[in-house]
Amino acid sequence: MESAANPGIEGQIREWRSYLLRRQTLHPVDIEELEDHLRNEIADLGAAGLSDDESFLVAIKRMGGVNELSREFARERSSRLWKQLVLGGEGARADAGPDYRAFAIMAGFAIAAALAFKLPALFGIDPFRATETSNPDADAEASFYVRNLALLTLPFLVGFMAWQRKLPWRVAGVLAVPFAAAAVLVNVFPFKSGGDTEILTAIHLPILLWLVAGVAYLGGAWRGDSPRMDFVRFTGEWFIYYALIAAGGGVLCGLTIGVFEAIDIDMVPVVSGWVLPCGAVGAVVVVAWLVEAKQSVIENMAPVLTSVFTPLFAVMLVAAIGGMAFTGNIIDAQRDVLILLDLLLVLVVGLVLYSISARDSDARPGLMDAVQLVLVASALVIDTLALAAILGRITEFGFTPNRTAGLGLNVVLLANLVWSAWLLTAFLRGRRPFRDLERWQTRYIPAYAAWAVVVVGVFPPLFGFD
Repeated sequence: MESAANPGIEGQIREWRSYLLRRQTLHPVDIEELEDHLRNEIADLGAAGLSDDESFLVAIKRMGGVNELSREFARERSSRLWKQLVLGGEGARADAGPDYRAFAIMAGFAIAAALAFKLPALFGIDPFRATETSNPDADAEASFYVRNLALLTLPFLVGFMAWQRKLPWRVAGVLAVPFAAAAVLVNVFPFKSGGDTEILTAIHLPILLWLVAGVAYLGGAWRGDSPRMDFVRFTGEWFIYYALIAAGGGVLCGLTIGVFEAIDIDMVPVVSGWVLPCGAVGAVVVVAWLVEAKQSVIENMAPVLTSVFTPLFAVMLVAAIGGMAFTGNIIDAQRDVLILLDLLLVLVVGLVLYSISARDSDARPGLMDAVQLVLVASALVIDTLALAAILGRITEFGFTPNRTAGLGLNVVLLANLVWSAWLLTAFLRGRRPFRDLERWQTRYIPAYAAWAVVVVGVFPPLFGFD
């Protein structure tokens, strides 16, 4: 049915589908069936002589069981055509009251995550406790939490999302498999405490399990490009909210310690041992709920944030490349420098991905698209120089877990940046649609998951768990 709808209608269909998925009112399989019916209606109405917009809007009004959802969808859109044709002149209905049941379920999962995070303390594993004397097992306890942080947190996020999406038990069971396998690996592997492979596993495992959580967020509908972009959007919004809550929580904890210190009560053990760790873990679930509940607020923030940070990162990278050319000082091959560059490249790729998710696919090329191309091209130069530096270190000193991980990560990012630069250039020249860039980014997501699997499952035995 693709030919029945032009690119403008395709964008509206994706918006409608994304809205229904976020509302958790229908199962993704049902939405697939509704979308097929919608496309048939659009084709018939178009053949009858209606315009593109009219075909889409009339088809939406004919959707029967989701008619009320269509009305709510129209109320949330600023388009005058939407409001005129879908609402049909009706007055705005009062917003529904807060969903206390959803809030209670969310709070239950968040509290369960916090308690699970402190559960190892019952077995004497608690690096957060304050002790007057040195703890000989402190390193081992910290190592346990480093390896299991994601496993003590993300299952509750997946559980909350599975409840929201009403996932069948079969799908939920499939999602539990990666968590079970990861739990066995990270706790059976004889890691050297504080070793490189342990740290690399601790960094890459949350990424892998977060992508598994994405399958739950999308109700199991992971294969389509549009659902994947919805999860990218959710990830960016979740990060924004979590950062804001973390900043506010940090200020609150500091003030709490200061106020009680003024009356000679030491709150540091309580704050550092309970409030901070439990709050940080529980907030993972709370923020997911907030993103769903306050979707429209973040959707308005996303374009603003990307419009601010894309040019700033582009200017910074261009200035760095100019500084290298002017001074002749190419990237230092020291470990700390390479780690910093890898972090920068990951942030740039994440910013590009989030910028794409926040952009209107049907809009014509503009200034921000050109700025984004500058950002991608600059990151491509930095990535190439970092790769050369890593290869130089490997040639001189041989392979280590960190150097190999850095090499692989830079190759994965390089492939993404090269084709992104090509597609952006073609889009700016009017040779290819913006959806090709969206499609490339969403279809590249499994590459990140595959690399995380290699680091978590292959690196430790390959390098002797050092």
